[in-house]
Amino acid sequence: MTAIGILGSDGRMGRAIAAIAADLGASVAGGIDAGGDPLALARASDVLVDFSAPSALPEHLDAAAAAGTAIVVGTTGLSAAHHAAIDEAALRVAVLQTGNTSLGVTLLARLVAEAAATLGADWDVEIVEAHHRHKVDAPSGTALLLGEAAAAGRNSALGDLSVVDRAGLTGARAEGTIGFASVRGGSIVGDHQVILAGAGERIELIHRADNREIFARGAVRAALWLAGRPAGRYRMAEVLGL
Repeated sequence: MTAIGILGSDGRMGRAIAAIAADLGASVAGGIDAGGDPLALARASDVLVDFSAPSALPEHLDAAAAAGTAIVVGTTGLSAAHHAAIDEAALRVAVLQTGNTSLGVTLLARLVAEAAATLGADWDVEIVEAHHRHKVDAPSGTALLLGEAAAAGRNSALGDLSVVDRAGLTGARAEGTIGFASVRGGSIVGDHQVILAGAGERIELIHRADNREIFARGAVRAALWLAGRPAGRYRMAEVLGL
């Protein structure tokens, strides 16, 4: 059985992964949280799964690279510096980074890219996401993933198109931009809606997460797929063969 090491094992996702791993044909090599030894865990594992915190990611990537252990990065709220560190680690080991491990969201991103490419820039793209009151980053990693899919569908970079702050007299919406809105409250696991609005019609693509088990299942499936892969940077879409 593929042995998974869990980084952030006491968090919601860490506990969910530990609970579901055996059902999917994986074993749990162990887990750590802040203050733990990531290198020792990496050496004991076939693949690491990281759902910890952005501040811990560089150390976890270094440990994975030093041990030659593949790593799935599901931690969100990453900066450009984090992505640069992921690129560097991917020169030495297999790294799969994603804003969402749900298989449904992975397919949704593909549909969003195709819709954006087909409809053109005169169809406005708006992404609305809702999460529980404890979530600390916004827009969510999933919303950004969907925004990146829409931008890629139009052969553009999300950074050139995204609008995340609308307050006051903002003026008319600029054509081709991708807007984001975030809702925080209660115990919402995660809802994401992509609106493509044209003149006189609109398309809405929606994914609703009923529980965290879907993310844990996707993370374990990604880990099983990634273990033993050559060094490189991988995506959830590849896990589904997209």
